[in-house]
Formats: sequence, C-alpha cells, structure tokens
Amino acid sequence: MEQQNPQQRRFGFRRTPGRGPRRGTGRARALMGAACAAVLAVVLAAGIYSFAQARSTAANLTTTSAASAAPSATTTAEASASPSASPDASAQASAPAAGAVDAALDTRIQAILDANSQYQIGVALVDLSQGAGSADVHEYGVREKFVAASTAKVLAAAAYYHLVETGAASLDDPLGNYTAGFQLREMIQQSDNDSWSLIMDAVGHEQLTEYAASLGVSYDPKINTLTPAEMATIVSRVYSGTLLNAGDTAQLLSYMQDTNYESLIPAAVPEGITVFHKYGLLGGELHDAGILIRDGTAYALVIYTKGQDLSDVPERTEVIHQLTQAVAGALF
Repeated sequence: MEQQNPQQRRFGFRRTPGRGPRRGTGRARALMGAACAAVLAVVLAAGIYSFAQARSTAANLTTTSAASAAPSATTTAEASASPSASPDASAQASAPAAGAVDAALDTRIQAILDANSQYQIGVALVDLSQGAGSADVHEYGVREKFVAASTAKVLAAAAYYHLVETGAASLDDPLGNYTAGFQLREMIQQSDNDSWSLIMDAVGHEQLTEYAASLGVSYDPKINTLTPAEMATIVSRVYSGTLLNAGDTAQLLSYMQDTNYESLIPAAVPEGITVFHKYGLLGGELHDAGILIRDGTAYALVIYTKGQDLSDVPERTEVIHQLTQAVAGALF
C-alpha cells in the first residue's frame, strides 16, 4: 500500500506514485498557462470585466490560447471555432437562447439520483448570469458536507493569491524546491499533493478558515469537508472575478483547464463548451467542480459522489457523465 505522510493524510488525497515536477512538460504547461492568462488578463485589466464579458472571453479562451502558445495547433483550432466568435452585436443576436434551470431539469436530475441511490450524490448548480451568491445555488440530493478531496485546492489557491494581492506573499517566494507560482500551477493543474501541503502551510490553516468564512463557506482544513453548494460558491466567485484581481483570476482559470484528469465533467460536455474545473478522487469520494461556458452562457456545476471505494469509480464516473449531459443538454 502506498505510504502517505501526515500532511497528505490530513488533506485527504493520495499522492500519485512517483509524482515529481517534470521540467519539460512543466515548461510547456507554463507557456500554455501564461498564454491563457494573458488573454483574460488583457480584458480584465482594461476595466471592462463583467459576468457577460467574462463568459464571452472564456468561451474563446481555448482557441485563442492554442493559437498563441502553439502555432501548429492553429489549423485545428480554426477548424473547430467560428471566425465570428468575437462578442459583437450580430454574433450575440444570432446565438441560441440559453436555457434555464427549470422544473424539467430538476426532474431529470432527480431521476438520475433516484436511479443511483446506492451512492451518496450531491449536485449544486449556479446560473452565473444571475450572480454567484449562495442563495442562487440550486441543490439536489445530498446537501451535507462531503470530504472535499482535491476540489478544495481551488480554495487554497484563491487564499494564496489573496495574500499576494495584499502584499503578504509573492508568486516568486520559494516554496520547497520551486516558487509559489510553480506550486500553485502544480496543485491545480496536476493536483500535486506536495504542492498543496506547501501552499496550505504558507497560507496558514486558521487563516484559510477565516478566508473561507469571508466567502460564506464553513471550512476546516483539518477535516477538509465542504458541501456541494459551498464548492459551487467558491468556483462561482473565482469565475466572477469578485475574489481576485484580473490577472490572478485569469491565471487560476487557465490552470483549471486541461488538467491531468479530464474524465469527469469535461468528458461529458458537447463540443464547443469550455470547462474550467477541479476534480477530487479519494477512496469513496469522486467529485468534480467546474464552470461550463459557451456563447456567453455560463453555469457552475458541482457533483460530489461517495461510494464504497475505488472499485466503483467507473460506475460513478458514468453517473457524473449522465448528470453533466442532462445539465448541458438543458442549458446550452
């Protein structure tokens, strides 16, 4: 059995055997992340950031960043994206009307939960055009706290960026053998647990609890539990730009794209929907928390599941796919 140090056990997620920083792929990820962040940062820093504009920008993030960071991918990106994807008036007028979280969708989600009652499943859904307050969270199934596993890394990342913005820390500070900026990217994009430990210690556990409370979220790092609704509030606030400045928001979102585990929500959305997300996998826990964006429409979707152990991960993955398809089919 793989051994875990006390930090890893405390945070509730297993470290991948043999994981260590990969210099070659790390440089490529850094270039891609920087390109993605630059696209959003230009818009945000110009002072025109809003929910609608963030959604339009994010919807085109994949194509733009691919063209900037990897010229060889330009042809592929152009083949899958419309040249008129810029958010001008004519494009907005021709875009299909967005769906709504209505009784029909409620019924469909509940039917999926009822058909899989052998698992504990909690779903939270937020229409980001209506704001990101906790009162706007639609909840289904289990509403109590789950062990959040690695989904809570988004909260830790936001807390560290907050320290940077208040002058209490820097992305260039040494953490372990690398900088804090490197550890943030590894923690989110690669779900590295050693990076998580370092970031958590740099923030401080009491300070992280206080930061979560400022968001209306009750969080104790020692037990690492969140409700699906609390996690939906966290990712919604990150996406909305109300937690961090323009550049840090853009950078964090760029790390939540193309992660090392794209088998849950991202694997189930139709083509053309961009997903920023953070998954969690720990024994009986299998979670994904994401933002889904297309054509100026954005929703936060959090799906937490608890089963017996890792043996039923394929079955719970299918449940997550069914729920994602139900939501995407109704709302996009």
